[in-house]
Amino acid sequence: MHGGGTDSAYFDCPGRAGLSLLRTGAALGFTVVALDRPGYGASLPDAHLLTDPARRVELAYAALDRLLASCPTGAGVFLMAHSAGSELAVRMAADERGRELLGLEIAGTGRHHHPRSVSFLEHGDEDLRRARSRLREALWGAGHLYPPELLGGAGIAAPSPAYESAARGWRHEFPELAARVPVPVQFSLGDHEEVWSAGPAALADIAGLFTASPRVRANEQPDAGHNLSLGHSARAYHLRVLSFAEECAVTREAGLAAPPGQGRAG
Repeated sequence: MHGGGTDSAYFDCPGRAGLSLLRTGAALGFTVVALDRPGYGASLPDAHLLTDPARRVELAYAALDRLLASCPTGAGVFLMAHSAGSELAVRMAADERGRELLGLEIAGTGRHHHPRSVSFLEHGDEDLRRARSRLREALWGAGHLYPPELLGGAGIAAPSPAYESAARGWRHEFPELAARVPVPVQFSLGDHEEVWSAGPAALADIAGLFTASPRVRANEQPDAGHNLSLGHSARAYHLRVLSFAEECAVTREAGLAAPPGQGRAG
């Protein structure tokens, strides 16, 4: 599930096959599907019908059902989301159907904005040009972390639906939703994150919200900014996510194979 201002192309890094999650996952035997979130891509004209978060969850699960109807599901379905896409992924995992998921990866999100970004992200800026410039600085941060042709995101930009602005308030629902997620979770932030508060305390804060999860891992990705799947370290990040997904599959298989009366390993 991609973030805001882009679409599913985010996970297939243009011109850099080695940084593509889709290509890396496929090479390692995973089936990787990057969906345009409801209100993006072909569904942009209908975005006004998608303001209800429950509707977006229903559509995302319907898309999964349609995709999996004619093919084997393998070990199961693992959800991965970045930035604003984490809102949908966490709601999906907190839903009753989330119990069937293998696990969840969310990245580039949080409850508290980075101290340098609080003023304009939470209080706005009357100068639209200046606001856009400040947001770009926070989203991309240290330019050396990204291939120069990707910096700024022009190659992956896509119109955002109007509901996206209101959906940003989901961070206030984050604790209640996280507490309902019953599957393993990994939470990742780049060590150069400038949109959300980063560092050990921020990672521990988010990890501590997933009280119903049997396993929670906090991951600080070295040499990475907000857009973890577009930087020079994207392959290292993707391998870490795929490794976690593999661990979740092994746990599921071990749990299914356990003798009656024995619980799953945590």
